[in-house]
Amino acid sequence: MNDTDAFDSADASGVAGVAAPPILELRDANFRYRSGGLAIEDVSLAVSAGSGIGLVGESGAGKTTLLRLLLGLAAPTTGEVRFDGHALDRRDRALMRRFRTSVQTVFQDPYSSLDPRQRIERIVSEPLRSLGIARGADAQSLAAASLASVGLPADVLRRYPHEFSGGQRQRIAIARATVCSPRLLLADEPVSALDVTTRIQVIDLIAELRERNGLAVVMVSHDLSAVAALCERTIVLRGGRVVETGSTQQILHAPAEPYTRALVDAVPRLPKV
Repeated sequence: MNDTDAFDSADASGVAGVAAPPILELRDANFRYRSGGLAIEDVSLAVSAGSGIGLVGESGAGKTTLLRLLLGLAAPTTGEVRFDGHALDRRDRALMRRFRTSVQTVFQDPYSSLDPRQRIERIVSEPLRSLGIARGADAQSLAAASLASVGLPADVLRRYPHEFSGGQRQRIAIARATVCSPRLLLADEPVSALDVTTRIQVIDLIAELRERNGLAVVMVSHDLSAVAALCERTIVLRGGRVVETGSTQQILHAPAEPYTRALVDAVPRLPKV
């Protein structure tokens, strides 16, 4: 399979025949560790407005490295990352400000992703301050609105992370990630640290935010049932390469590759999408 053709903008839109301009692209990306090991090999994808893309594979498949490239936390050894049609260049301060406003992330562990020394108000409003969007009372008001959008009351603003459950902390993390109205949410195993009931609630919340705000989502997960609930398209990674890509329904119910079939068989009950 030619994984450089894994996604064009029409595929990533999730709507047949609609070629929405991509928000974020990875073009022919390779990434080598300093030791010389190859972590990502010839991967391309494009994420368009409102789309949902899952990145799945076993541990060591390259999912987290790929996410770091998309976040601009690492640069490809060869190939490029493009944002709104421009090569992502960390020296271009104006471009990076637009990128940081438009692309936000939710991490795996809600217990370690929130600073325990800070009140929730400061945690959620941090992107507004760092990006120069709002400060003071305006930032507090936007933080309260973002918390309300994830089902938490304004009185949590004065509290600290240790006062909340894991599910509530992940809601706070999502509120922080969406407070500046991003266009794309990159989610790194966002429900793997939660119990089954809370996991369903958080998945439903992200799905609701997608629908309400037209939010695009790229989700890294080993949980194919979570991917099925949130993503129209799925990329299967193995050893840093794309081994299969297609609609999530096709991947789950008619996988073409034995490796993908093994991943699917490891999930006890897969919902129809």
